[in-house]
Amino acid sequence: MIKFSNPFYLLLFLLMVYPAEANDSSAAIGLGGLQLQENDAISMDSEILYLSMDRVKVTYQYTNTTDQDIDLLVSFPLPAIPHDIDSYLGDRTYPDWQAIDFQTKINGDAVPLKYRDVVTADDQDVTQKLQKLGWSPQYWLDRKFEQTLQQLTKDERDTYVAEGLLKRSDHGDQVYPDWKVATHVTRNQVFPANQTVTVEHSYKPIIGGSLGGNMSHYARDNSDSGFQWFKKTFCIDDQFFADFDKIYAARDPEKREQYIEQFLEYRLAPGANWKGPIKEFRLIIETDKPENLLSICIDGLRQISPTQFEVTKTNFEPTQDLNILLVRWFNFP
Repeated sequence: MIKFSNPFYLLLFLLMVYPAEANDSSAAIGLGGLQLQENDAISMDSEILYLSMDRVKVTYQYTNTTDQDIDLLVSFPLPAIPHDIDSYLGDRTYPDWQAIDFQTKINGDAVPLKYRDVVTADDQDVTQKLQKLGWSPQYWLDRKFEQTLQQLTKDERDTYVAEGLLKRSDHGDQVYPDWKVATHVTRNQVFPANQTVTVEHSYKPIIGGSLGGNMSHYARDNSDSGFQWFKKTFCIDDQFFADFDKIYAARDPEKREQYIEQFLEYRLAPGANWKGPIKEFRLIIETDKPENLLSICIDGLRQISPTQFEVTKTNFEPTQDLNILLVRWFNFP
C-alpha cells in the first residue's frame, strides 16, 4: 500500500462496470502502449513511464538493429467502442479524443499525427465495407441510421448478419450493429539503420471514480456489493484498510463520507511487436498529500522522494495493464 494524492476531477463517462455500491461511478479509460507493425528488427531499449492524474508521459528508446532503414506505421490505439453503445456510455457523450491533447516528439521534435477510425466485426477489419455501404462507424451520431436498418430487405439482413456487421435481436427479426470502432493515433516513422531514436508521448488521462462507498464496512461485509472484485482489481491489502479506517475514525463525523475513489488505468501490455523484451523499464508515479491512499497491482514499488514512487525492471515483458486506485479525502466549504 502506497499513500497517494491528486486533484479532484469530475468524472467523464462510464466505460466499464464498477461495483454497484459506488455512487456516481465512472471508469477510467485505459490508454497507453505503443504498437508497431509486426517486425523482428526494432528493439525497445528503454521505457520511462510517468503517471499522474494530471498528465501521462512516456518516453521510449528504439534501436533499428539492421543495416537498412525501416519505414513503419506506428499506432497509439485508443479504446474501442463496442456495439452496445447505450450501456457502454450511459447518458454520457462519445469521447472527443482530440481533447486529451495527445502530443508526440521524435528526438525532441514534434511530429504531425493522424486520427484514423478502424472498425472491426468478428475480429475482421470492416472499415472499407462500411464506407461502401455509406454507414457511419459512429452510427449513434446518425439520427437516420435506425431508419436505414429498418429499410433493409430480409436477404440484406441475412447477409450482413452472416458477415458479422449486424446482430439479430433476441425478439423478432430486428437487427442492430455488431461492430467495434477504435480510433488510432498514427504516424509514419523511419527508423534509421543501426541507430537509436527517442519517442515521447504525453496526454491528459481520462480519470474514472466514484463518490465513496467501496471502502465502507458495509461494502466489505456485503457479498452483493462487488467488493471482492474491487479488492482484486486494485490489489487492496489489509494495511490499506487499516490506514483508511484510522483516517476515517479521526475525521469529523459530519465529513467522514467526504472522500472519492479515483481510478487511473494504463494499457501497459496492448500487444506491441518490438524485438525482444523491454531492456530497461522505469515506472514513476507522482503523489501529493500523505493522507490520501493508493493501491496498485505491481511489485517492486518503492518511494524515491516525498511525492514520487518508482518501479524499475530489466528485460521486462509486461503481461497485464496497470490499474491504480486513489482514495482522496476532501472537505466541502
